[in-house]
Amino acid sequence: MSDNQHDQQINSMGKGMWIVAWGCALLLLYLFFADRLEQQFNPNQKPESLVESGYVEVVLKRNRGGQYVTSGKINDRDVIFLVDTGASGISIPEQVAKPIGLRKGQAFQTLTANGIGTSYMTEVDKITIGSLEVGPLKAGINPNMPDNLVLLGMSVLKDLEFTQRGDTLILRQLK
Repeated sequence: MSDNQHDQQINSMGKGMWIVAWGCALLLLYLFFADRLEQQFNPNQKPESLVESGYVEVVLKRNRGGQYVTSGKINDRDVIFLVDTGASGISIPEQVAKPIGLRKGQAFQTLTANGIGTSYMTEVDKITIGSLEVGPLKAGINPNMPDNLVLLGMSVLKDLEFTQRGDTLILRQLK
C-alpha cells in the first residue's frame, strides 16, 4: 500500500468517526428534548399523593395547553388520562383498550366535540391515579379516538371532591 492510499484510508476513517460522533450527538439531543416535550404535555407523570386518615388527595398540575393530563392505570396497566369535566363518562381509545384486555360490548352513540360517533360498552375494574383508586366503572371503547389519551369524565369525578386553584387540580377521595 502506498503512502497516498494509506492517507486516504485514514482520512476516510476520520470522516466516518465524525459522522458517527454527530449522529450520537443528534440522538442525545433528540432524547433530551423528547423527554422535555413529554414533560410539558404531561407534567403529572408521577402524580403527588397525600394519604391521610380520612382521605386520599392527588394534586395535578396543568400542562402548557391548559389541560390536566396525568399518568395513571386502568386495571393495573399504564395509561395517560385527560381529566375532562365536560365529559360524562370514560372514553378509552380502542388502541389502548386492546392491550389492557377490555372487550367491546354493546354499541352506543356518543356525542363528542367532533360530532356523533359509535362507542362500545365495557367495564374497568379500577382506575388509579397516584394513591387514588376508584372502580369498578362502566366505560366506553371508542375506535375513532386518534390518540392514546383516555378521557376521564364525570363518571369518575362524581365520586371525588375536586377543586381547581390556579394551575392545579386537587382530587380528593374520602375514605
